[in-house]
Amino acid sequence: MSERETLNVYDDQAETYQKIMADWDDPAFADFLAEMPRGGAVLDLGCGPGHAAARMADTGLHVIATDGSLEMIRLAAQHPGVSARQATFDEIDGQSIYDGIWASFSLLHAPRAKFPLHLAALHRAAKPGARLHLAMKLGRGEATDRLGRFYSYYSRDELEQYLQEAGFTVASHRTGREKGLAGTLDEWIAIAAHA
Repeated sequence: MSERETLNVYDDQAETYQKIMADWDDPAFADFLAEMPRGGAVLDLGCGPGHAAARMADTGLHVIATDGSLEMIRLAAQHPGVSARQATFDEIDGQSIYDGIWASFSLLHAPRAKFPLHLAALHRAAKPGARLHLAMKLGRGEATDRLGRFYSYYSRDELEQYLQEAGFTVASHRTGREKGLAGTLDEWIAIAAHA
């Protein structure tokens, strides 16, 4: 399953995903916002329809929202104050730009072989001490879900090791189980780390 096929699913399901996310509430989000400086720069990596990006913009943050799906970018760009652009994980660039990086259930679509490269690019793009929120599904290996989306799965130990190797310091984590777009109950982890 290719990246293009995964993005096609998101293009096709963008409106449905937007409805599912309408009641979006993530307890980690308030903690993330609390660490952002007034008017700080934030990268919403894999922004989907832009719900998190819109809330960040509402607090006065300068938000750069990226997603590989053109339809998700179209929806995200409709939120006031959100600068949305289509970009893949391979296009993460820049140095010491962001005060915060919100990567909520996005990097789980990257192949395991590229995951360390993406984390290293995020570390370069983060300002010293910047906050990273990384949410992923727990498990092993790589697989495709019933909708045709590609996933890479990790254990908590693996994720923490990759983050440390990229230069991040892990601060905390929490886990849960939730139903997503595919309708399956999946175990997940959200990790807070600093550059």
